[in-house]
Amino acid sequence: MNELSETRDLRADAPLPDADQLAAPRARLAAALRQETHRGRAAQPRRRMILVGAATAGALAVTAGIVATLPADSPRAPAGKHPQVLSAGASADALELAAATVEKHDGTEPGPKQWVYEKSTVFVQGKPQSSEAWTRWDGTGQANLPGIPPAGDISDFDPDKLQVWYGPNQEEKWKREGYDDRSQRQFYRFLATLPSDPDRMMKRIREEHAIGSINGETRAQRDWREIDVLYRSVLIPPKVQAGLFRALAKIPGARVTTGVKDPLGRAAIGVSVNYAERAPSGAQGKQEIFFDPESYAYLGETRNDGETVGARAAWGVVNKPGARP
Repeated sequence: MNELSETRDLRADAPLPDADQLAAPRARLAAALRQETHRGRAAQPRRRMILVGAATAGALAVTAGIVATLPADSPRAPAGKHPQVLSAGASADALELAAATVEKHDGTEPGPKQWVYEKSTVFVQGKPQSSEAWTRWDGTGQANLPGIPPAGDISDFDPDKLQVWYGPNQEEKWKREGYDDRSQRQFYRFLATLPSDPDRMMKRIREEHAIGSINGETRAQRDWREIDVLYRSVLIPPKVQAGLFRALAKIPGARVTTGVKDPLGRAAIGVSVNYAERAPSGAQGKQEIFFDPESYAYLGETRNDGETVGARAAWGVVNKPGARP
């Protein structure tokens, strides 16, 4: 089984969104795309026309026969498909559709002895390097493959052997002593307390100072950083996922691009901002987060015009370290 089919299997039993709930955001997105088509024909008579196909639950192009305009020579187009950068209004509607889809997902919390599995890939000088990690839900265990070399003599260290660590439960100590460290369980339960309204949610997140403030950073830049980091969490309560999509829609300059591929070549939609000048965080150029176009699961990201690239190849909940979904 390949990694893409693995990730699709992980969500195979997730309940589909209710059709009535998705009807309104679908209709708004369809109307927005029709308006863009009309404006595009008036402003760009040389643009060619293509048909966006009918969608299943959760797909962006939601009405059969929507006519969209795309540049005929788009340089970023995958084989057989052209990316389309949506306008601010259509991007907001697309993100609302994503929010309405994910908030219907199952939000069951794992048991304390279960493990969260993630296979991630980073690209170093253009070459992919993958690693796997297992984290026990209550914070008492961690496993890695390849293993992490210990300090000192590593003559007998085998990186291909699963490295497993167990320790005492630190949750109460971290909480009592005010540490920022949280187990996966603690972090998930903190997220579950956040209000669903995106403005109130982001205010609460900023108050937590999870990633720290940077002098000179605008609120929009700070919110993008916060959201980017949060999406790297393997498990996020559905209402929070929905709130994050709605918060993205409120960031000035954020745009949705359809018809793109993620760093591993999987079909995706992208949400991006572009910093013409270097931000106080050091970010410059295009910052893009990729999501599955059907489930809206996080797939990966690129930062600083592709200078930093990472992807989540597979993920899920298992019963022991070393097991895979």
